[in-house]
Amino acid sequence: MSTTQTPPVLAAELAQAWADVQRYHPELPDLAAPESLIGESSSACGHELSFERLLHEAVHGIAAARGIRDTSRAGRYHNRRFLAIAEEMGLDHPEEPHPSSGFSLVTLTPEAKRRYRPTVERLQRALKAHSVATTSETSRTFRGPAARHGSSGGGVRVKAVCDCGRNVRVVPSVLAQAPIVCGGCGKPFRIPEAVGAAAG
Repeated sequence: MSTTQTPPVLAAELAQAWADVQRYHPELPDLAAPESLIGESSSACGHELSFERLLHEAVHGIAAARGIRDTSRAGRYHNRRFLAIAEEMGLDHPEEPHPSSGFSLVTLTPEAKRRYRPTVERLQRALKAHSVATTSETSRTFRGPAARHGSSGGGVRVKAVCDCGRNVRVVPSVLAQAPIVCGGCGKPFRIPEAVGAAAG
């Protein structure tokens, strides 16, 4: 799970791309949390965020709105009901179903590529900018061997919470450097244990 806040520009572009799909498919429910498309991924739905991935998730949204069970095996196997809705929305699966994920790996049809060209281009620019920013943040700083080998970088991560109930895992020394603000309620995350420790 990612604890990084989704950049406002990328979140806005994801929301706008979703709204573009809704124009053609009004029954598609609203996207509650754009950051969920970045913070969560599964091998069944595809790891890399792209317009195809967003449209894939929209297929699940339409299926939910219609009360259709479009997957099985704990959400991994995408069945023919998923494929039927995917085809309605401009996605295609030209090959036989995958043994474990079914018709999950769908691709844009030529018609959908034309229809959503401006949307795809806008989202690609936002994703590229996000990728450059996150790559430069990690590649231009030396964080020591602990961080490079997957540890918490010299500290144990603890749970920090905000007023709306969301939480992240963070190294206390990192939180002490500057507040980490919740994108949901706008309040800073805090470590509950720190209150008791300060009083003691």
